[in-house]
Amino acid sequence: MLKNIPFNLSGECALITGGGSGLGLAMAQCMAAVGARVVLVGRREAELAAAAQSIGEAAVYVVHDITELHAAPDLIATAAERAGCPVTILVNNAGIHVKKPVEETTPEEFQSVLSTHLCAAHALNCAVIPGMKARGHGNILYTASMASLFGIPWVVAYSAAKSAQLGVVRSMASELSPSGIRVNAIAPGWIDSAMMRKALAGDEARSAKILSRTPMGCFGEAEDIGWAAVYLLSPAAKFVTGVCLPVDGGASIGF
Repeated sequence: MLKNIPFNLSGECALITGGGSGLGLAMAQCMAAVGARVVLVGRREAELAAAAQSIGEAAVYVVHDITELHAAPDLIATAAERAGCPVTILVNNAGIHVKKPVEETTPEEFQSVLSTHLCAAHALNCAVIPGMKARGHGNILYTASMASLFGIPWVVAYSAAKSAQLGVVRSMASELSPSGIRVNAIAPGWIDSAMMRKALAGDEARSAKILSRTPMGCFGEAEDIGWAAVYLLSPAAKFVTGVCLPVDGGASIGF
């Protein structure tokens, strides 16, 4: 049924870090809906098990800490074994956040954020690319941020990591495209979630500020990111590489 649909992901196997909740889970759900096998990766087994069960037979999970850089090849091998197929899609979605004034952000905190968003993702890239090259096909997708695009106060480490991701995307896309590997990013805007609602609770002024600078005048939904990911990973985007797609209701271009 999906054979002639350009958004078809049948035959693909997607490993999604931070896949047990939030945007990672939404991306996994949307990918599975169009035929992909999905491997959810994270540190909390109960969360991963519940997420995989909610998706159904298309989903498996692996408990893993991506900051254990040396173990990246083992993760790729375990994911392929559990899914029953090689990893053809890597979604570098997992991340951490430090919200502090610049001068209160310690070098150790700064390094920890960079290690998760950049070094851990790089280790996974290195582990998955040889197989993609051998097959002549693959996709790597980063979850970027509005902090990749403009200045946001009190998140200097996060902004550094998310801005650097776009340089990584462009460099890898230039290098890997001849091998049949596309590399892209999505920059989510303000997406309605439990985390966002907690962050905005009791702060009507901040909510109003966000909505006032969002031309569509509303918050996004997690599936908005999921379907954007499906597009970028599917044959519909076969001539798209090295881009960062904002999914933000216009926030990054609004005035």
